[in-house]
Amino acid sequence: MTETIAGITVPDTALAREATELVRAAAPPLLFDHSRRVFLFGSLKGLRRGLVADPELLYVGAMFHDLGLTERYRRTDQRFEVDGADLARDFLLAHGRSEAEARAVWLGIALHTTPGLVEHLEPEVALVTAGVETDVLGLDLDEITTEEIAAVTGAHRRPNFKQDILRAFTDGMRDRPDTTFGTMNDDVLAHFVPGFTRKDFVDIIQGSAWPE
Repeated sequence: MTETIAGITVPDTALAREATELVRAAAPPLLFDHSRRVFLFGSLKGLRRGLVADPELLYVGAMFHDLGLTERYRRTDQRFEVDGADLARDFLLAHGRSEAEARAVWLGIALHTTPGLVEHLEPEVALVTAGVETDVLGLDLDEITTEEIAAVTGAHRRPNFKQDILRAFTDGMRDRPDTTFGTMNDDVLAHFVPGFTRKDFVDIIQGSAWPE
């Protein structure tokens, strides 16, 4: 059955339904509801900004973007964003989407915590980050009406979201602290993991093996 929230139609294809069930099975309600809001807010931002994305690709990008934080799919040897990006790419290729389409979704997930880049790429890339920035950081909320916000959060509630998402970030990255270097993710570990010490870019340059 087709579902419409805040004027946005959630894709009701076999691929989208399978993506929904995969994420529902792996992610706690916190991350499932957050991922759905990312799709909805990203889609609304797209309408305001004149960006037209393939709804199915945007949906997979939004739904898979935090799978690297889940117990089932998180690894310890790479950034959590890449965990989700790899899963989404393989999922799309297995369902007959093209290499270029899978690559766009990969980039949307892999770059969703790296500001300043995605707005120069395809809508399927840019709008995942736009949705994340809306739900996590509250950026550019004025692009979305009060009624739309109420509809989205009514369908996918966000009680105690600020603290719970920070806990999910911490749990998903504490066992791979080196992967947070050069990203905003090290802010999370610096706040919540005792003994975590940020690597300093300047110190690395000055202490490198190159002679003066």
